[in-house]
Amino acid sequence: MRVQSCVATLVARMAENDSISQEDFARENVIRPLVTLLSFEMFGEDQSNDQLGKQSIHSLIQINREIEKSTLAKPQSRGSSSSSSSDSIYRPYSNAYSYYSEGSSRGGHHRKERENEKPHVKLQLKISCAAALWMLARGSVLNGRRITETKGLLCLAKLVEKEQGELQFNCLMTIMEITAAAESNAELRRAAFKTNSPAAKAVVDQLLRLIKEVDSPILQIPAVKSIGSLARAFPARETRVIGPLVTQLSHKDLDMGTEAAIALGKFACPDNFLCMEHSKRIIESNAIPPLMKLLRGNEHSRLHGLILLCYLALHSGNTNSLEPTRVLRVLEGADRSALPQHPELRELVSKAIYHLNLYHTGGHSQRMAFVP
Repeated sequence: MRVQSCVATLVARMAENDSISQEDFARENVIRPLVTLLSFEMFGEDQSNDQLGKQSIHSLIQINREIEKSTLAKPQSRGSSSSSSSDSIYRPYSNAYSYYSEGSSRGGHHRKERENEKPHVKLQLKISCAAALWMLARGSVLNGRRITETKGLLCLAKLVEKEQGELQFNCLMTIMEITAAAESNAELRRAAFKTNSPAAKAVVDQLLRLIKEVDSPILQIPAVKSIGSLARAFPARETRVIGPLVTQLSHKDLDMGTEAAIALGKFACPDNFLCMEHSKRIIESNAIPPLMKLLRGNEHSRLHGLILLCYLALHSGNTNSLEPTRVLRVLEGADRSALPQHPELRELVSKAIYHLNLYHTGGHSQRMAFVP
């Protein structure tokens, strides 16, 4: 297990620093054994070892054959230093083969040794495997899909629920990368995050738990980002995700509030087919007061707070729950002063002003706003 941990760490570092190796590792099917090692105490042993055991024994047989060929090709005199050196090099592979084959034939020897390993060794192996999966999934739709095609999502969700520290964080970051890939790829989103999928439900449950119950932006921010990435996967009847995000708009950590605004913006933006329904729910969740406070933050928070406010204004219909007079005043101020470097946002603000003047009687703007 110590060797496996070192190898998994090496995979993580190589995948982090080189996109070609990231692709090559996936091509060589490294993801499935990593998931298997990450989950070896979580699921039934037969299920956990089935695929990896076959691959490991096959690989060791191939190694053994190569060793035999090499040894036969270079015979050494008995007792020579070269022979001794050769034996010391090859013996670990032969021993490994014997270990796996005997363990398999005795039906449980390998499993027993793994179970009896020291807890800190098991933990370090899982930390290393989770880090490797994180780096392999980063920016890769293909690798994200490969992880979801194993039992990876469910395994990651369970570890986020039960673990703490580095292992929990690495698993959470892997989930964040997979959801980011799903955001950019509708096929992956539909396949991996169907509403009736137990793995997808487990992931969302844990993300919402972190957002609501854990007072740590280090964990909450990746969870919020992940929920935002899945915005287009949630149906209109999904009512439990909007409220926790709205609550975080007023978080004492400004970065946390900004990430909540970005995530809510993905629910309310016109690219989301259910933007009207989601916008209505965001407004009904009393998002406007904390959103107004967010607009008084730094440039980054003002930018994303303003984008969300525009989306809500555009999709508010003729309801007064948006506080139209107050929102209109804020949008007009932004239109006059702060948007020369964001031409697309300037256009969005103009559309929002026009909509408020059109649908809310008694508007306070006297000038002609944008006409679509």
